[in-house]
Amino acid sequence: MQDSAPSTPPLNGNGNGGKNYFSDRLERFKREDMAEWSSAFTLLDTMETFFDSHVDLLQRKLQRHSDRLRVRAEEALKMRDLSAAGDHITENFEKEVKSFKLKVSSRMTKLASSWQSAKVVRTREKISFFFGVMSLLISALLFGLAPQWVHIAYTLQASYLLPYRAYTYKKLAYHYFLFDLCYFATILNFIYIWVFPHSPALLVACYCLSHGSLASAVITWRNSLVFHDQDKVTSLFVHIFAPFTFTVIRHYYPNAEERFPALREVPHLNPLHALAISGGIYLIWQLLYWKFVYIDRREKIESGQRTTSMSFMLNTKRGVIGQVLCKIPPNTRAPAFMFGQLIYSLVTELPAVFLLYDSPFWSGAFLIFIFSVSVWNGGGFYIEVFGRKFERELEALRKELAESAQARSGRSSPTDDSSVALSRFTSEDNLSSLGHDSSDSSNSSPLLANQTLPHIESGSEPNFEGLQMKAKKEQ
Repeated sequence: MQDSAPSTPPLNGNGNGGKNYFSDRLERFKREDMAEWSSAFTLLDTMETFFDSHVDLLQRKLQRHSDRLRVRAEEALKMRDLSAAGDHITENFEKEVKSFKLKVSSRMTKLASSWQSAKVVRTREKISFFFGVMSLLISALLFGLAPQWVHIAYTLQASYLLPYRAYTYKKLAYHYFLFDLCYFATILNFIYIWVFPHSPALLVACYCLSHGSLASAVITWRNSLVFHDQDKVTSLFVHIFAPFTFTVIRHYYPNAEERFPALREVPHLNPLHALAISGGIYLIWQLLYWKFVYIDRREKIESGQRTTSMSFMLNTKRGVIGQVLCKIPPNTRAPAFMFGQLIYSLVTELPAVFLLYDSPFWSGAFLIFIFSVSVWNGGGFYIEVFGRKFERELEALRKELAESAQARSGRSSPTDDSSVALSRFTSEDNLSSLGHDSSDSSNSSPLLANQTLPHIESGSEPNFEGLQMKAKKEQ
């Protein structure tokens, strides 16, 4: 009898009893179970691999399609931006072209107008020079041959010069100068000559003012005998032809009492009476000037829209008068200026009152002195102004030539060297057949260094090719 249970047969079947049944069945079960699960995992892996690959392919296709769509969208946006930018650039380019055309057109218009205006100015200056010289010559001839025509010449010239002066001064806004005493006295002279030649008071006033304020203005306003300048000619005419005319009427007019009856009543000037009459005429003009200029047009003068003699002297500080006016307070400047003009007018009339009316010699000397001042001023104008202008142009030309020479000397090329060497060899070989002197070679001036030698027809032309080869060998 056995006490213990029988032992479990070994699984490996290597026991004493051979193969065990249960162990075989268990082993087979294990193998079948493992085969089923292994086959199940293989199918899942296959399905996973299949679907994953197709999904991956699908994703790749979708990605490629989306990339193509994105690229196309970007290209479309770029093309749209480029088209918009191109339209903007085209529009700006057209605007620039139009602006350039307008600038060129305006520049050409200005150039043409300036050229035409320059031609007109030159023509006007020639005409002014011609008539200025002819007026001087005719006046001298009339003084010596027909003094009774001097006042007619005075009137004819004034009938052209004064309206032209009014027109030009109006354009330049200088027409308030026409209210000055000089033009008032000029009109008064014509009233006496052609309307009231029998008025002694008007004769005394015209004679004193012409030899006083008008004649001395040549010195005060520095009138110049510049024939080509119409403005200067007119100013000199206004100031010097009036005393010239009344000197002729008083001393050199034949039978002057018949044409100007007032001369019979005024054989001599009473100083107090003459100064009182001329001073009264001055006061009349000054009151009119005060009313119509300093009161009625005060705002325009103070704003600078209009210029008067006083404002001109203040702005330019012309001479002693302008410097004295600058030191006077503004509120009392106008009355002081008018009072100073009255004193100036009376003082400048003293030579006419005490000396000139009774002496033909001193009257002639006085006219020569005034005229010589204008000639001196004119000579200074021609010499200084034109001399400085010519000096500036000459200096500009000198600078231009120096810059050109420097620019050409800075260049160096084989062509230039060969041409210089060729010219040197032609001069060294004494090519007498060219018919030129050796000093005419191209290297005698920097401006001619790049000029090629002209073809010169001669009976014995030199061999230029040989000369060029010689120059190359020397280099």
